[in-house]
Amino acid sequence: MKSISLGLVLAIVSGQTLAAQYTIDQSHAFIQFRISHLGYSVLAGRFNDFSGEFSWDKTQPDASALSVTIKTASIDTNWAERDKHIRGGDFLDVENFPEASFKATTFTGDATGGTVAGVLTLHGVSKPVTLNVKAVGEGDDPWGGYRAGFSATTTINRTDFGISYDLGPTANTMELDLFLEGIRQ
Repeated sequence: MKSISLGLVLAIVSGQTLAAQYTIDQSHAFIQFRISHLGYSVLAGRFNDFSGEFSWDKTQPDASALSVTIKTASIDTNWAERDKHIRGGDFLDVENFPEASFKATTFTGDATGGTVAGVLTLHGVSKPVTLNVKAVGEGDDPWGGYRAGFSATTTINRTDFGISYDLGPTANTMELDLFLEGIRQ
């Protein structure tokens, strides 16, 4: 996976106040996935290179926004030959589809979490996706900054995005997990 840009955007415009802006701290954030391998085991991996930002105000969570970009070439499943295969045409085809993005359309919930609906574009295909989001925490950090963190999960059907290489009947769906920590700007 050469470069997949998963732009995760959570946005609902509030006409009254602007939420604080945060930059995702890549050193304290993770984007991971899990998928069945032939029905015999579970393959887990992560993307090592990504960036993004979000806005957040716990008193007005509906004024939030989030976008994340993932470089698919940074895929890491702990096996170099497998990673090379996943980057190729059988899976992510990163030469032709170097990025994926998610753009949120609605947030439903409160300051502790909720659901984010939006459009995920992966492998050149755009489909609606819903993420389950939980607020992890926020507060002052030891370096004089202020941080906020969230987790988000979803399950997608990879064949919906044109990735149909046969890994067995239980491998069509894959779970995505995002653990994001941001530094207030």
